[in-house]
Amino acid sequence: MTSHPSHSSSGAVPWRATAAAIGMVLLTGLCLLFLYEVRRTLVWLVVALLFTVALYPVVGWVQRHLTRTHRLLATLLVFLVVLILLAGLITLFAIPLAREGVVFVQQLPHLIDEAQAGRGVIGRLLNRTNAIHYVKANQDRVRAFLTGLTAPAARVLQTVATGVAGVITIFVLALPMVLEGPKLMDGGLSLVNDPRRRRRIAHVSADCAKSITGYISGNLLISVICGGLIYAVLKIMGVPFAGLIAIFVAFADLIPLIGATLGAIVAVTAAAFHSIPALIVVAVFFVAYQQLENHVLQPLILSRTVKLNPLTVIVAILIGVELAGILGALLAIPFAGIVQVIVRDLWDHRKGRPEPESTPATDEIVTEPPTPPG
Repeated sequence: MTSHPSHSSSGAVPWRATAAAIGMVLLTGLCLLFLYEVRRTLVWLVVALLFTVALYPVVGWVQRHLTRTHRLLATLLVFLVVLILLAGLITLFAIPLAREGVVFVQQLPHLIDEAQAGRGVIGRLLNRTNAIHYVKANQDRVRAFLTGLTAPAARVLQTVATGVAGVITIFVLALPMVLEGPKLMDGGLSLVNDPRRRRRIAHVSADCAKSITGYISGNLLISVICGGLIYAVLKIMGVPFAGLIAIFVAFADLIPLIGATLGAIVAVTAAAFHSIPALIVVAVFFVAYQQLENHVLQPLILSRTVKLNPLTVIVAILIGVELAGILGALLAIPFAGIVQVIVRDLWDHRKGRPEPESTPATDEIVTEPPTPPG
């Protein structure tokens, strides 16, 4: 009687399965490597997408009330206004900086002479800290340190150039996104056959868009309030470059958690060089304003737009900073709002709650008026 070899469960794995597993691992590694290499472009794409979502309802409003059915004209008008506003802000910041920079360079020899003689705020500060004697005793080290700053300065210039290229790229990407937004929305929803699920996706998309738009508008409003208040305080105390410092503080305040602190450092330093009373007043103002912003302005404004609790905001910002630095901090709250909208929708449908009715603001974001033929 012929016996056949028995095959146990621990037999050899087929070579096709082994090759498929190795191929999947290699493909996954290549995909991760590709994503790492194009990470900067992906970040720009994400920022352009958020920028598109923020401008989408504005373009829709302009199309309905001003240009009627011409979406291209409405998109160009909105982008033109945004470019004019950005150019105005840059001009408002750059012209005083250049003008006062020239004055500072002209007065620099006189300021150095006064500082060496121990006159003025800087001179008294240098005398108290023995900074002048240290510099004279360590001239070679100071010269070597200043020479070594050329490399960081070159990196700063490279970063600025990259930032300018990023802004241009974001505008170039956002323009066709806004222009083709209705077609992309309709095309995506047409892939869903179930009408009920299609309405659900449209509703969730609209809520996500409102969360992003609300965060951007709320954060801008808080920054404007911060810049206006610090301008008034600096102007009252007679601190020079009040407008320039206020614009910097307003821009810095856009960064969650650390933005107000960065602005406070610059403003307090400028006030310290002016006078001791100005230093005290500006420092007290920032301490009081920080409490006002954290406990009144942000809960009042952001709770009505993004609707995130403070713990979620802090956790989201910390994760965003860890993943993408300052840019991650800026994008953390909008993404946390999107995740919250999606999770809330999944939870509501799991509990069998009825689908909420779309609001007029939601309809404006999701749908566009039909374009007549011809």
